Amino acid sequence: MYEKILAAIDESEIADRVLAATRELASLSGGEVWVIHVREREPSKFMSSSAESSEQAHETVEAAVEKLASAGVKAHGRLAHTVYGYAAREIVSFAQESGIGVIVMGSRGHGDLAGLLVGSTAHKVIHLADRPVLVVR
Repeated sequence: MYEKILAAIDESEIADRVLAATRELASLSGGEVWVIHVREREPSKFMSSSAESSEQAHETVEAAVEKLASAGVKAHGRLAHTVYGYAAREIVSFAQESGIGVIVMGSRGHGDLAGLLVGSTAHKVIHLADRPVLVVR
């Protein structure tokens, strides 16, 4: 089925559901999981700012990898950094470079109009990806 699975997580409550779906998919397929968290920052002339610290972002990835590993899933973590609004491109690029078979990610439930207005990352990934995307709500 899927030998390589990418779980794209953030710091939201949906991340737990993404990990649960990823764990089930990995258990069914015997696949390996890569957990990616993209830390977005606001560009500024003098400095860049982010809603979370680098330490918090590392902890998010490490906790997700540990949760999967404790369930018997072989998992790896990756923390990526990008400018605000480019998380989807970072996720899709990593999937392509790594030969990922399926991307699993969450959606906060915005409709098409709200997704268009606020720039839903899941919406962008679906449009940019050349492989299956499983969106968890």
